[in-house]
Amino acid sequence: MNVENSQEYYGQILQGSGDLKTDACTTADAPPAHVLAALANVHTEVKARYYGCGLVAPSSIEGARILDLGSGSGQDAYVLAQMVGSQGEVVGVDVTPEQLSIAREHLEWHRERFGYETSNVSFVEGDIQQLDQLDLEPNSFDIIISNCVINLTADKERIFRAAHSLLKPGGEMYFSDVYSDRRVPEVLTKDPILHGECLSGALYWGDFLALAKKAGFADPRLVKNRPLAINDRTIAAKLDGIRFQSATTRLFKLAGLEPECEDYGQAVIYRGTVPGEERVFVLDQGHQIEKGRVFPVCGNSWKMLAETRFAPHFEFIGDFSQHFGIFEGCGGSLPFDEVSDNEPATCC
Repeated sequence: MNVENSQEYYGQILQGSGDLKTDACTTADAPPAHVLAALANVHTEVKARYYGCGLVAPSSIEGARILDLGSGSGQDAYVLAQMVGSQGEVVGVDVTPEQLSIAREHLEWHRERFGYETSNVSFVEGDIQQLDQLDLEPNSFDIIISNCVINLTADKERIFRAAHSLLKPGGEMYFSDVYSDRRVPEVLTKDPILHGECLSGALYWGDFLALAKKAGFADPRLVKNRPLAINDRTIAAKLDGIRFQSATTRLFKLAGLEPECEDYGQAVIYRGTVPGEERVFVLDQGHQIEKGRVFPVCGNSWKMLAETRFAPHFEFIGDFSQHFGIFEGCGGSLPFDEVSDNEPATCC
């Protein structure tokens, strides 16, 4: 499917989340208190045109420069604008004029609501498959987010490559999207409704891992996932036998990450200083790190904490001077492992 199809579906066919034919592109996670507070400061018209499938609110981002790929009407951008503070910045990129119009219309309203002297949000019209053609400086963003948009694109590999280039060393891509447990047949990818509902463009999880690693993100980490039921009988029949999940993933731009989790006898102690995660810090599904507890980690996880914005929040034990083989216990990165074969086909 091409850009024009997405523009038509999200700019003209859908006038609000109530127009979706499935639970596609909806967020089921209950936001934590600080995110709920930020959402309360987002204009109702912006929230009405929100089509995300996950919670893309990474922690410890005060002062960060963030790029939002497929920013739509701007809900995620305006939430994160509060979390980065007046010294941070959020840049949204979207290809749909109608969505951009809503996002830009409320720039001043949000600036006043946040109490900032100048707005820390801006929106750029452009195709996220052509980030290299926009006026975006390489190595200039701390974090890149995206919320249920990459599945709508044809050249996903190009997006991951560009994201890696735009991130600063130690930066991360933190995003939610829809994935399938097998490759979706090509004939279904041409169905405009299945595509617009975030289904037929979903990446097979194995292909996602391969594309991310090829782009330079050596060790993708699964943060959260959930199976999602298709309630529309016609759509479910077309997709019979294929399972879909919404997953939130983080990809770090770090040098020296290894293909496997290797054991160097290292450990970390969490200080409990990340706002909103004072008791337990969640790196990914396999790393929920309690405050004050000595927590063994592999070499890759060590780097994800020691060479990123999270470093001040941890004490580090050990180094890379001695290798003990494969590290056991990093946790799975396969969202479909936990889903029974008897469960119905699912979507975003």
